[in-house]
Amino acid sequence: MRTAGVAVLVAGGIVAGGLALTGCGSSGSSGSSAAELSVKAAYMPQPVTDSMAAGYLVIENKGGAADELTSVTSDLAQDVTVHETAGQAMKQVSALKVPAGGELVLRSGGSHLMFENLKHKPKEGETVSLRLNFTKSKAITVEMPVKSATYQPTTGH
Repeated sequence: MRTAGVAVLVAGGIVAGGLALTGCGSSGSSGSSAAELSVKAAYMPQPVTDSMAAGYLVIENKGGAADELTSVTSDLAQDVTVHETAGQAMKQVSALKVPAGGELVLRSGGSHLMFENLKHKPKEGETVSLRLNFTKSKAITVEMPVKSATYQPTTGH
């Protein structure tokens, strides 16, 4: 009989321990293992040509997993490509990493968006709509204001 009692106590302890561990799991805690993306400081300098424009923004990731910006679309341009700059060379890339708990900064002189084959030349004060597509996260629609051609942000990028 004593063996049966010990077996019940051990089994009960395992079940209770399992329930306690289940309670320690992440049920809505802020330390998400998924990417949590948002966009800030977006702008487009008024283009100086009729066919191309650049776009800059910051993608913030408050989540615990990295993601990648893989493509961008906009009604303004036939093509929107993602570029990075290394030294004096600019090259098109297929994706840019958005680090976990960090930021992807697209800025003048660094990584940026190129709007090619513009359907019209946007003017200062207008807003350009674009869609950012990612490897894991849902797409984000951004309303990007057009600033003066010489605009220099004071913060962000």
